[in-house]
Amino acid sequence: MCLACAVPAAAGSPDPPELATELATLDGAAIEPEASFAEVELSGDSWSSVEAKDVSFKASRLASVDLSSASLERLWLSHCELRGCNLANLHATAARVQRTRIADSRLTGIAFAEATLSDVTFSGCRIDLAAFGFAQLERVTFADCVLAQSDFLEVRLKQVRFHDCDLTGADFRGARLEACELRRCDLSGVEHVSSLRGASLEWPYIVELAGVWAAELGIGVLDQDD
Repeated sequence: MCLACAVPAAAGSPDPPELATELATLDGAAIEPEASFAEVELSGDSWSSVEAKDVSFKASRLASVDLSSASLERLWLSHCELRGCNLANLHATAARVQRTRIADSRLTGIAFAEATLSDVTFSGCRIDLAAFGFAQLERVTFADCVLAQSDFLEVRLKQVRFHDCDLTGADFRGARLEACELRRCDLSGVEHVSSLRGASLEWPYIVELAGVWAAELGIGVLDQDD
């Protein structure tokens, strides 16, 4: 059998957002149901614990915005940049995130259940205890992110890259991976590593996980003969 033929195709890079050179500065904006923001720059706004459905941000930049514990069902982010934002415990069920870059932000406990993410980059973010259950991710990159104990239950991952990430205790039960890659990631205590079928890992990490995979398959370890 050709081993090279068995290796999934390399994951693709997300397409970056396209923003206008100059964005309108918006101060003191309020979020209400079906609110739509386009080609604006928001900085320092606090929308903690706000509740609204069908809110959209398009071709916009958000800096140091606080959306912690907000409930924004069917949130839509398209061609956006978020930096230094607080999205901890944000409930964004059935969200759509497209052509978006999120950097140096806190997303602890974020709920992306049944969300659709395509061409999204997360860099330098804390995304631990997050819930991605039943979401679909395509051409998404997590770089230098903490994803410890995050839930990828029944998630569909296509061309998703995890680079230099902490995935300790993450749960991949029922996940379906296609052409994904994990580089230099901490996979200690990952639940259901057998669900990583369809991912490519660097050889030292494959060796490191050999014992875990053997245990899941019920394979015992023999002592070497004297």
